[in-house]
Amino acid sequence: MKLLYLSLFFTFSTSFFDCQSSYSPAKMYKVLPTLTKSKLVLQSEIDSLISADKCKYLTKGRSYAAPIGLFAKNDLKNAAKGIDEWVELDKGNTYVLTNYKWVPADHLGSTQLYVDFDTLYCTK
Repeated sequence: MKLLYLSLFFTFSTSFFDCQSSYSPAKMYKVLPTLTKSKLVLQSEIDSLISADKCKYLTKGRSYAAPIGLFAKNDLKNAAKGIDEWVELDKGNTYVLTNYKWVPADHLGSTQLYVDFDTLYCTK
């Protein structure tokens, strides 16, 4: 009986809370900037910002494997922390997300979020 209650609770909690295992591109670009101190610039905007001398690349091709969280939102928070740390270490204030993916981490179904990004310094 306890097992039945536990499974019902888990089923309810995963539908009630934000317990996704990954994010769509639209949701990723909506949520990630709210979790970082650094500014996210879209890839479609970066060429015009560079040509207008409003931004300059500091590091291209940075990759970060975020620590595994319980749910996708936790993975994203961990990735945001890593992005901010790298941007700060690069002495920048902006990043461009170039790719992201959740990769299977074990045979139990856990996944790990990998983010690829460039760091920049942009004037306001």
